[in-house]
Amino acid sequence: MKQIKYTLFSLMFLAASVGFAQEAPAKEERQVGHTNTNKFRQLYNEFATPNQFRTASGAPGPAYYQNEADYEIKIELNDDNQTISGYETITYKNNSPDKLEYLWVQLDQNIRKKDSPALEKDGSGFAPVNQPGSIVNSYMKEPFDGGFNILEVTQDGKPLKHMINFTMMRIDMPQPLAPGEEFEFSVKWNFNIVEHTVDRARSGYESFPDGNKNYVIAQFFPRMCVYNDVEGWQNYQFWGNGEFALPFGDYDVEITVPADHLLDGTGDLVNRKEVYSKEMMNRWEQAQKSYDKPVIIRSQAEAIEIEKGRSKAKKTWKLHADNVRDFAFTSSRKYIMDAQAVKFPKGDVMAISIYPKEGNPLWEEYSTKAVVQTLKSYSRMTFDYPYPKAISVHGQNQGMEYPMICWNYGRPDEDGSYSDRTKYGMISVIIHEVGHNFFPMIVNSDERQWGWMDEGINTFVQYVAEQDFGENFPEAIAPNSKYPSRRGEPSKITGYMGGDQNFISPIMSNPENVYQLGNNAYGKPATALNILRETVMGRKLFDYSFKTYAQRWMFKHPTPEDFFRTMEDASAVDLDWYWRGWFYTTENVDMGVESVKSYYLTNKPTAAGKEMLARYGADPANVDAVYVVEEGGEDYDAAMKGKAVTENAPNLNEFMMDNFTPAERAKLKAPKHFYAVTFNKPGGIPMPIIVEYSYADGSKEKVTYPVQVWRKNDAAVTKVLATDKELVGVMLDPNLETADVDVTNNSWPKQEPVSEFDSFKEGSED
Repeated sequence: MKQIKYTLFSLMFLAASVGFAQEAPAKEERQVGHTNTNKFRQLYNEFATPNQFRTASGAPGPAYYQNEADYEIKIELNDDNQTISGYETITYKNNSPDKLEYLWVQLDQNIRKKDSPALEKDGSGFAPVNQPGSIVNSYMKEPFDGGFNILEVTQDGKPLKHMINFTMMRIDMPQPLAPGEEFEFSVKWNFNIVEHTVDRARSGYESFPDGNKNYVIAQFFPRMCVYNDVEGWQNYQFWGNGEFALPFGDYDVEITVPADHLLDGTGDLVNRKEVYSKEMMNRWEQAQKSYDKPVIIRSQAEAIEIEKGRSKAKKTWKLHADNVRDFAFTSSRKYIMDAQAVKFPKGDVMAISIYPKEGNPLWEEYSTKAVVQTLKSYSRMTFDYPYPKAISVHGQNQGMEYPMICWNYGRPDEDGSYSDRTKYGMISVIIHEVGHNFFPMIVNSDERQWGWMDEGINTFVQYVAEQDFGENFPEAIAPNSKYPSRRGEPSKITGYMGGDQNFISPIMSNPENVYQLGNNAYGKPATALNILRETVMGRKLFDYSFKTYAQRWMFKHPTPEDFFRTMEDASAVDLDWYWRGWFYTTENVDMGVESVKSYYLTNKPTAAGKEMLARYGADPANVDAVYVVEEGGEDYDAAMKGKAVTENAPNLNEFMMDNFTPAERAKLKAPKHFYAVTFNKPGGIPMPIIVEYSYADGSKEKVTYPVQVWRKNDAAVTKVLATDKELVGVMLDPNLETADVDVTNNSWPKQEPVSEFDSFKEGSED
């Protein structure tokens, strides 16, 4: 009778059982317990609890609300002394379930007061060497005298009690504002306009040698704060970095400027025929039908002639905007203007560029093209652009966004020449600032608390739009290359993420409290989303989820949790590990190839195999087993290397004969080589293992192991490779997809880094 042997399955079961049935250590040897530190644990501790206002899926809840603020504003811009005087009436609608005892209004211009505490918010050093301008501006220059002068606050013409605290003004209503009620009040004010090219500012004027000035004006009126279910009143002071949290509303704005100025701003220009010349009106009507190229509305020759004069007459421009969160405008006699129509299902949108002659030829060539591309790319990724126009205004040293209008830098040299750096910088900033119409002007996140939700998300979509621009306008970039995006590609954030931890903050930080705001709020979150799209989720799942988020929260106030939850809810991809690593910590990505070991299999008992069986009380003669032999190890036989596994372990043939049909056996492989590849993870953030295996026959194989391989061992993981081919190379993350901060440990055999001298030598021989 044939002796019954243990099967390989039973042996494996025995081994697994022993692993979970170890003898308990003595009391004095027991380790202290720990909390759940697994990188894949749920984010319940970090997330706010879902409720009737915001659901666990990331969508607005059945009780979601947002208050509204409508404005009627009349202002005059004085071009002689650079001041703005204004009068506004605000109608505030309480849609919340709460009774409001008072209202909060933002006075952002107060950051420009001579005694503003924002001037002293940072420490200052005294370096051994300084630039003259730094010394003059820091220690010798009188501070600019800005800030709002609030002349009156009234209701129905009667004084209304109020209190000003730095950049916030509290309106004390005669009685609380009940749910569903409205409160109307008026404010009269004025302020000095800052020269933004001298005192760096988001809004102001640029002065030219002939005395002309270009005005890019925002934060020019007292604006309502947001009241919502998350913050209550969002009355966190404006210190300079954290931008603006604002409610939606309708605007009727009348702006009086010198009669020879060209002006445009947020909303529809409702008296265009009154303020445009007959020729400009004809050109505008042509532009409304031009879908392939811009039409010049006011030419450079016309602007040059107009800027020579100084009209003493005045002209009032009237604009109306529905459902916007802010208002801004630009005005100058120097302006050139062009426009082009962009077709959308619900109506055409006008893409407009406004710039002085100093911006040409660069602006006439590329600005409106960039606006058009932005509207198309962003709409594809989110929702169709809902506003009637998008304006790009040339502002020297500027990059700032408002509904339907933005300021953008990029100026050629005086002779009209410009570098690629200037060209790409201009195109990129236009895409970025026009893109802000989507984030946060429509998907209205709280910039005062979460800078990354507008800047980082917007920079990510900017990257997509830039790549689209390069494909659609190949003449604008170097031949056979793609658009040189500054941010978004994984390799471009590794220097920051691998840098000094003393000067890195988590993305989930208030923008006032971070180091390196550009990397923290723009570069890192944009890169994280790009990796999520290209490497972790894939474009199909990511794009659907991202569009779901944008459409759920358009014209609403989302939080970070709403974004995180929606991305998971719409994709069925668990991303808690990703949000935790990339957004809540300052850890980085660093994975490496620790070792590669070669094996063959045999049915001849080995010393190591016998020792293992002995631990289980098993006799090798009674075990139907396959033994693993490491190349160069104790039982290694070079003659066995490279043979099919069924030759070295014929009992595998017996097993296949007993358990598979001839057709099934024909599909089975008989690998000649077995390799155990161990990957380690010095970095804190787990990522999918993307590896390229190279073989002796010259072929290569790219394999991606899911990120879950790290869930039970955060330090190292081994994968066994069974192949007919001899393995000669292993390369981790060959296309630099994961933002790995140290690629010197990414290869086997280890590749020595090329020295700077050798790199220079190779380049000089091309």
